[in-house]
Amino acid sequence: MAEENQTQVTEFVLLGFPQERPFLFLIFLAIYLVTVLGNAAILALIILDPRLHSPMYFFLSHLSCLDICYSSVTVPKILANTVHLQATISYQGCLAQMFFLMACAGAECALLAVMAYDRYAAICRPLHYARAMRWGVCVAAAAGCWLWGLLDSAVHTFLASRLSFCGAARLRHIFCDVPPLLRIACSNARPSKVALHAASIFVGLSPFLFVVVSYLRILAAVLRMPMAGSRRKAFSTCAAHLLVVVLYFGMANLNYNRPSAGSSPVEDTLVSVLYCIVIPMLNPLIYSLRNQEVRSALRKVL
Repeated sequence: MAEENQTQVTEFVLLGFPQERPFLFLIFLAIYLVTVLGNAAILALIILDPRLHSPMYFFLSHLSCLDICYSSVTVPKILANTVHLQATISYQGCLAQMFFLMACAGAECALLAVMAYDRYAAICRPLHYARAMRWGVCVAAAAGCWLWGLLDSAVHTFLASRLSFCGAARLRHIFCDVPPLLRIACSNARPSKVALHAASIFVGLSPFLFVVVSYLRILAAVLRMPMAGSRRKAFSTCAAHLLVVVLYFGMANLNYNRPSAGSSPVEDTLVSVLYCIVIPMLNPLIYSLRNQEVRSALRKVL
């Protein structure tokens, strides 16, 4: 069945594009430029300013790399399709796009959990922070996040490659992702659906709960601080990370756990765009506007 699928289905037609494609091209081009330039600026600041050579900014640099990868996986192909009469993507290109998209998603979920632990260790266990977050541990944690995302993505991509499609393969979307691909499969998609639900628990829900528990303990520790200035500094340090977490996990839940019944293709596409394209653009803006050390480093460089 897999061989029949690969010989017959050579490309997918993407039906999620509206009629106003020149306007859409300008919007996605602007988003992509802001995403790449903003995250690249964060990376440059972390490299150039010695004050940012700490575990928190080490993980932030990995988050910026992930956000650049997130947008680069989808937006260039979207831009190319906006200038063609019929938006298409090859079968191999679709699987590759889905693989890297899911890899970034899994890695970012794990990375946000690691960043939450870093803030917990810094605020709740400051005397043990240097030992708990030494560089060897930080490098291993970052590598583990990337590896976790790649392994999760490999499972979804392998199962998707076993699917069969009847007739013209038409995706009601603007890029390839697991949920829209499962909706048009003619063969048994139950293994892929089970894997997606399992990933929602182990890759998505577990890191989210870990982040929530970490921040509840951080909140309790901050409220016990005697000085109002110390409380404000602690809240300011964690506010940007918490905002990113709420946006990311909230949109991820909507993207991968929405019931197929009752949801329109327009809504599905909008949620995916917010999750995979808009949030990577917002991350550097959130960190640069909410983080005093990043703003100071930017003023120093400028």
